[in-house]
Amino acid sequence: MNSVARPTGITILAILALIGGVFGLLAGLALIAGGALIGGAVGGAEGVAFGGFAFVLGVITLGSAALYLAFAYGSWTAKGYGWAIGIIGALWGLGTLALGILLSGDIVANLISINTVISAVIPAAILYYLNTPGVKAFFGRA
Repeated sequence: MNSVARPTGITILAILALIGGVFGLLAGLALIAGGALIGGAVGGAEGVAFGGFAFVLGVITLGSAALYLAFAYGSWTAKGYGWAIGIIGALWGLGTLALGILLSGDIVANLISINTVISAVIPAAILYYLNTPGVKAFFGRA
């Protein structure tokens, strides 16, 4: 067990990740099951397309939920992979935001949007926080 006390911010991030992971699991399963039910009810090529699309989104959501849960457990128990998943997740959030802005067609409007600002500040703050000396020491990375 790690001799460094768990930082309060890590406790908060782990709890939020656990909540997000549980809801992600429920959403992923609902997408898979609901997509199949609705796709079957619609029938034909449209039903197959809808069911297939919902299945793919459900699998992606389940994968994301698994990463949230892995981060939550790794952060709670001071595992090194928890820190790595947190870093990768924050970078992924910034990268997908940048890609979304570039593909939006209206870069300036998106850059000044409060949504974009909040969506950039949160992963940037997590990235900064995970690289502070106390947090890195907690994960054995100092």
